[in-house]
Amino acid sequence: MSATLAPYLDAVKSTLQAALCLEQFSSQVVERHDKPEVEVQTSKELLMTPVVVARNKLERVLIEPSVNSVRISLAIKQSDDIERILAHKFTRFMCQRADNFVILRRKPIEGYDISFLITNVHTSSMYKHKLVDFLIHFMQEIDKEISDMKLALNARARVSAEEFLKRFN
Repeated sequence: MSATLAPYLDAVKSTLQAALCLEQFSSQVVERHDKPEVEVQTSKELLMTPVVVARNKLERVLIEPSVNSVRISLAIKQSDDIERILAHKFTRFMCQRADNFVILRRKPIEGYDISFLITNVHTSSMYKHKLVDFLIHFMQEIDKEISDMKLALNARARVSAEEFLKRFN
């Protein structure tokens, strides 16, 4: 782990641990409804202050806690057009399979690449520390995955260019 990545991930981890103190809270507007307050935003007093943890301008995490849910949105580092395209394709692929990932949202928040929604149901049926570890691991691996895809793409382009230029010799 690089020297700048460790403090960033530690800050995200400690913020997530603090935000995941969730409890069951029925709606104050509609009887017998238990919807994630961070999504419906019907009662402003149930929402907490959103926190942005940023490594730089391109990489940041938005954590929006409420009384019964937390929404985590990630902005993935995209330094050039190739990384932008690869990140878009990768996150689109993941979001289309959101049903297989229990906490993944189908549509990310505006300005972010991918979003997760953790409710009190998730924290009561899963270990909180495992959820936090999964999110931190996901953040580490998505950068590696996009870098590996970029290297593979450049290698394929190089081989294709060599084969194309052999025709002119």
